[in-house]
Amino acid sequence: GLSTGQRVVTVQKGPLYRVRGSHVTLWCKVSGYQGPAEQNFQWSIYLPSAPEREVQIVSTVDPSFPYAIYTQRVRSRGIYVERVQGDAVLLHITELQDRDAGEYECHTPNTDERYFGSYSAKTNLSVIADTLSASMVPQVLTHAEGDAVELTCEVSKATAQHTHLSVGWYHLQGAGESHAEEVLTLSKDFVLRPGPSYMQRFLAGDVRLNKVGNTTYKLYIGGAEPSDRGQLYCEAAEWIEDPDETWKDISRKQTGRTSLAVISQGRDLSVDIAAAETSLSEGDTLQLNCMVGAQKSSSRHFLVLWLLNGMEVARVDPHGVLIWEEEYEERAKLGQLRAFKQSNMVYVLTIYEVGLKDNGTYHCSVSEVKASGDFHSIQTNLSSGIQVNVKPIESRMRLSVSTSTPQVMAGDALILLCKVQGATSPVSVQWWHLPPQHPGPRVLVATMERDGTLSLGSAYGDGRTRGSLRLEKASSGIFTLVIPNTLDEGDSGRYGCEVTEWSRGQSWTEEGETAVTVSSMGLGLHATLRSRIATVTYGQSFELICQVSASYTLEEVPVSVGWLFQPSPPTGHYHELVRVLPSGTVAWGAAQPHFQGKAQLTKAATSFRLRIHNAVAAEEGTYQCEVEVWRRNTLTLGQPAATARSNAVGINVVLPESKLQVSTKESSVEIAGGADTAIECRIVFAQNNSQFSITWYLLPHPQADATPLKIVRANYSSILEYGAEFSSPAQKSRFLSQRVSSNVFWLRILSANPRDQGRYYCVVEEWLWLADGWYKLGEGASGKTTLDFKLPERELHLEKTNRNISAREGEEVTLHCLLRGARLPAACLSATWFRGEESGRTRPLLTLHCDGAIEYPQESLAGRLHLRRPAAGDFSLTLHSVEKGDAGVYHCQVQEWQQQSEGKDWALQALARSGYTRLTTIPPESTVFSRICSSPPLLNFILYLPLVLILLLALAGFCWYFKFRK
Repeated sequence: GLSTGQRVVTVQKGPLYRVRGSHVTLWCKVSGYQGPAEQNFQWSIYLPSAPEREVQIVSTVDPSFPYAIYTQRVRSRGIYVERVQGDAVLLHITELQDRDAGEYECHTPNTDERYFGSYSAKTNLSVIADTLSASMVPQVLTHAEGDAVELTCEVSKATAQHTHLSVGWYHLQGAGESHAEEVLTLSKDFVLRPGPSYMQRFLAGDVRLNKVGNTTYKLYIGGAEPSDRGQLYCEAAEWIEDPDETWKDISRKQTGRTSLAVISQGRDLSVDIAAAETSLSEGDTLQLNCMVGAQKSSSRHFLVLWLLNGMEVARVDPHGVLIWEEEYEERAKLGQLRAFKQSNMVYVLTIYEVGLKDNGTYHCSVSEVKASGDFHSIQTNLSSGIQVNVKPIESRMRLSVSTSTPQVMAGDALILLCKVQGATSPVSVQWWHLPPQHPGPRVLVATMERDGTLSLGSAYGDGRTRGSLRLEKASSGIFTLVIPNTLDEGDSGRYGCEVTEWSRGQSWTEEGETAVTVSSMGLGLHATLRSRIATVTYGQSFELICQVSASYTLEEVPVSVGWLFQPSPPTGHYHELVRVLPSGTVAWGAAQPHFQGKAQLTKAATSFRLRIHNAVAAEEGTYQCEVEVWRRNTLTLGQPAATARSNAVGINVVLPESKLQVSTKESSVEIAGGADTAIECRIVFAQNNSQFSITWYLLPHPQADATPLKIVRANYSSILEYGAEFSSPAQKSRFLSQRVSSNVFWLRILSANPRDQGRYYCVVEEWLWLADGWYKLGEGASGKTTLDFKLPERELHLEKTNRNISAREGEEVTLHCLLRGARLPAACLSATWFRGEESGRTRPLLTLHCDGAIEYPQESLAGRLHLRRPAAGDFSLTLHSVEKGDAGVYHCQVQEWQQQSEGKDWALQALARSGYTRLTTIPPESTVFSRICSSPPLLNFILYLPLVLILLLALAGFCWYFKFRK
């Protein structure tokens, strides 16, 4: 289904299973491409811990392509790409690690004129343990030509996946021979395959391989031949079938070697010499075997000499007695040399800790003697020479020091790698630190001894500061130092690795170092707060944006963000509204609990937002955001690593603009006494969802500039509240506030009387429900409506005399109001007393109604006011217990009412106002002074007291003069 020119990338089919520590290859090829014949390839991995995140490994075109965790392995060619041809490559991983498991992607950058086809392909690689084991007991065997030889090899595996085994034997003919020839192998397909040199003997049945039980494999050689001399070993391989149906050997193991000597039948005495290893280093052990071949050897007597470069080293007589040459005696006493007769056919020379003086060609010379006591040789045979090379001990150790964390923030972990290559003996590792700008001795960080014992430097022993340091041998020759939590810039500088190799009393040391930069988390940390609007209307929402920046990647460190608020007017400090902790936990402050139900917190990258819904007055004020940055893995240590507070942003919460318009048209109403009337208040315009409070006021006649009297207020819930002068039950029953329509209100006045004359108006308050309650948007006053009475033609005659009287506080006083002249038949009278205050305001004190009921607008005066004889037309008012506040101008008003007919309302027929009486109050007299002045004896005594004093002084002077003369 592919058309010409459609790019296709193909990768080795997975899943693949490979053992830890093995060399792994993955192939990838591209076809159907345009452009150059040599295509480029890029390899990445998706780890199981983060299957969506691409981690770049290696590229054929971009040296900077690898991520930090792979940089060192790519540089050291632990991972590399082999180009098989222009459009095909192999990815090599020379030493597979557990962390290499994952999904691998092979990508080819586009070289086509347009994108068409596939540009990448993926495969899965799993890392499994190496469970293959192969072992064979090393031996030194001597057989006569034609004897049967049998070797046993133990092979086992414990791999969970389905795998096959192959087991084979290999032959090394000469000492130091590096090329091994195949003897016989049982393949993974359970087929026996002989080597070329053993084909005929295999076909003849003289070379066989038998499996005994589950793990035992035996090699049988029916007739030993001189060509079989040398060393034999067993090799096992484990194979797995890949998804592409090919078999791959995933592990190979070799056993130790067995030395085999074959004595030729054609010679009466043969001598062979063999060594397990001929190329040695100082301190190694050299073992030489001298094998004697002779018929009926057990009844014959042999004298064996060991020779080095033709010079005798030692001899063993037929009785097995050992005699060392003089120059070797001391070493033999120290246990560095050993020679013995293993059997009549096998003699062994062992040199422990060989030195340069042990270089050369070794022979063994065998002489046959007649009897054990007669050392005269019958015949002598000398073995071939075996060359032993002892090399000086030279450390081939090399090391490289690197870090996958060259630049970190305080609180991040430092990962330091020390890779040791070429060491053949145990090593000890020491890490040290040289801080920046602090010349002086370096600081010990940690040490690993040869036996794996760990110790920490004094500055790094407390795990509460930098965490628990880890120094471990991650893999063969790689030592990893992990400092979990860096403190500050002081952890920057150079970190060095010092490795010492120890071998046979000698040591070699190599050093290397790498540089690390630790930056403060406060470096470049900055927070900026902004809002798209600074003034919001009640009920609207507003959003604050806290933009955080730093010189490092904030997403990779723990961050907490707190929102601070200072109400308006300022209280002197900020309250914490809410804080989002690094764990994501939201902690609300207790100072402003109402925010919790209406605040929304969001985050996008390094932008933190606080959105307040349905703003009210309580949210007016100044806001700030506070950012705290924490070191990784150190939240339990208490304090953040750095803190930044933003600029302040003020938010004003205002009421919606009032659109209220109240009719200001002036009007007048004239009514007859006793009639009902209504005063109108009309709203011309207001918001649709507004509610209104209506307050009615009266400016009485004739005080045009007097303080308005509050009649009644009907709030937006229609709850009535009467003014002080209209709070009596009688007044409440006559003055009613009524809503006629959505925009028209009336003040109904029932049974109006001349006291009700004046100018009426309303004050309208516009109220609106906003978020958390009712708010007053504005108010407006209406035009005034003048209420006049059509006065009756008939007049009553009241005494019009104006008076000035005074009364001492605590006494009583009578204010006169006397009606003169005739009254209408069946008429009734009502009377009201008024007091004018200094402010110009006139207040009613008492009203006598036609039915005889008395109303006290000011209830506190009810006990001190008394009408004299109302039935007789005397409406004089007695005021008991005069008080200072009773001073003022008093007058009375009398009204005459007559019922027009049975069942009809009473109509005002006449009215009159009395003259004015000004009452002045006098403070009470002093009690002591008044008693003295009111007592005649005391008063006489006071009057004559000066005369008495003069007489007494004269008498005293006379007595003094008389005494002096005497």
